[in-house]
Amino acid sequence: MSTLQIPASVPSPSQDSEQLRKAFAGWGTNEGLIISILAHRNAAQRKLIQQTYAETFGVDLLKELDRELSSDFERVVLLWTLDPAHRDAFLANEATKKWTSSNQVIMEIACTRSSHELFLVRQAYHGRFKKSLEEDVAHHTSGDFRKLLVPLVSSYRYEGPEVNMTLAKHEAKILREKITDKAYNDEEIIRILTTRSKAQLNATFNHYNNEFGNAINKDLKTDPKDDFLALLRTTVQCLTLPEKYFEKVLRLAINKMGTDEWALTRVVATRAEVDMQQIKEEYYRRNSVPLDRAISNDTSGDYESMLLALIGHGKS
Repeated sequence: MSTLQIPASVPSPSQDSEQLRKAFAGWGTNEGLIISILAHRNAAQRKLIQQTYAETFGVDLLKELDRELSSDFERVVLLWTLDPAHRDAFLANEATKKWTSSNQVIMEIACTRSSHELFLVRQAYHGRFKKSLEEDVAHHTSGDFRKLLVPLVSSYRYEGPEVNMTLAKHEAKILREKITDKAYNDEEIIRILTTRSKAQLNATFNHYNNEFGNAINKDLKTDPKDDFLALLRTTVQCLTLPEKYFEKVLRLAINKMGTDEWALTRVVATRAEVDMQQIKEEYYRRNSVPLDRAISNDTSGDYESMLLALIGHGKS
């Protein structure tokens, strides 16, 4: 469930464009006005504002925002204003340039978007970077990581609710055998995780739990120092319980010695219109602190105000 708060009466894209133009005018930028507009418009409305702004003023709104804003506030506003598929394409490309957490971000995009959304990301990536997402992922990964990530970003899963219980039992048994043998990179594990629908995977993992007495992710925790095993666990979690995965990303981002602003920005900007309400509930259940209070304690200024607006809490 989204936490985006859209006013009952939304101004026209022309009116919003005029107001944004005013926010950029003069000596100082009116950050509050920018937040009051962009943090309260959905993806379709933001796209229309961008189109109208370019037609009216002959300037790209994103370039204006880039010129007028700075630091973490600029990053969250720009990321939020982007069309979701282009945003994910940008995030995936950024991830291929980083050594830390790059595999996790690529896996996150591949596993928590619908098949159609992931298809649009691949299209946007191709258009923006003049190469395929699969090509870049293959180039920037190796070994077992490449073996898992390339088919994940290439997948087009069935999205319906139908489940084959005979298949679920059969594949739960295959997973158990491979995990017992510590064959974590086995082609059968990769095949099941990268091709089956999320409903089918849920049925398989439920049967695994019932039949063998352990959740699959518990059995995948045998070697905490194995990075591939950690990615395999987060893949399973992203495919079946994304709110638990994103809660953990936020918890680690906020609870570190020094905030991981990029992770915090990424999760809020990509999930506010999707399932931020569930993530907030999971965060409170896990930490006994509301997410808005945790964000307020760790951020400040316009950056804090924008994050709070996107998760459904105005700054008091």
